Amino acid sequence: MSPPEPHQNHLLASLPEAAWLRWLPQLELVHLTLGQVLYEPGGTMTHAYFPTTCIVSMLYVMKNGDSAEIAVVGAEGLIGIPLFMGGESTSSRAVVQNAGPAYRLPAAALKQEFKDAAVLHLLLRYTQALMVQTVQTAACNKHHTLEQQLSRWLLLSLDRLPSNELVMTPQLIANMLGVKRPIVREAERKLEADGIIQYDDGRITVKNRPGLEMASCECYLAVKTEYARLLPEVKAR
Repeated sequence: MSPPEPHQNHLLASLPEAAWLRWLPQLELVHLTLGQVLYEPGGTMTHAYFPTTCIVSMLYVMKNGDSAEIAVVGAEGLIGIPLFMGGESTSSRAVVQNAGPAYRLPAAALKQEFKDAAVLHLLLRYTQALMVQTVQTAACNKHHTLEQQLSRWLLLSLDRLPSNELVMTPQLIANMLGVKRPIVREAERKLEADGIIQYDDGRITVKNRPGLEMASCECYLAVKTEYARLLPEVKAR
């Protein structure tokens, strides 16, 4: 298997050539593990992370410790928006949902690059796309069934992975969706019974992608459409 490359991240691949050449020497390859916490609410952010084949979940954490996912980030984006939006910390927790490599850039370097108009435009478009996902997730959690929410979550995750498998414990999924573990397993069993997924000891295999899209709600397509509208196609380098 070939080693990960920075251009596997869509934002990095879409950088203007001059910015790409400035960023490349400062990018550090890191391997993120399942459940690893990159940021905690209120913590100082020292780096921005650009996933390649891993997925990072952004969770809002309540005072009693309960949490719910507000967005997922994969190869299409970055973790660290507060760094260039005027803050040094975030109100959410960033947790690795699917293990894999990522590249990270020092916070100071990212803030400096935000003065470049072309980089500014790219990062603001991504920020708008992420905001759409966050708003759509909030609406979905309020108005749609858990089976629909789980289907949306699986689809968004699959779009950020090179395969049709996810390695996730039921408890981690429950934390993402903000519900109890038995409720998640009930929704998973329904999708299994319909022949859409197969669950085996923490590994979810999607066997019927069109069926999963039908089981989902309008929220998945709304998010996917907005990302396609706002973000450029990946350039070859």
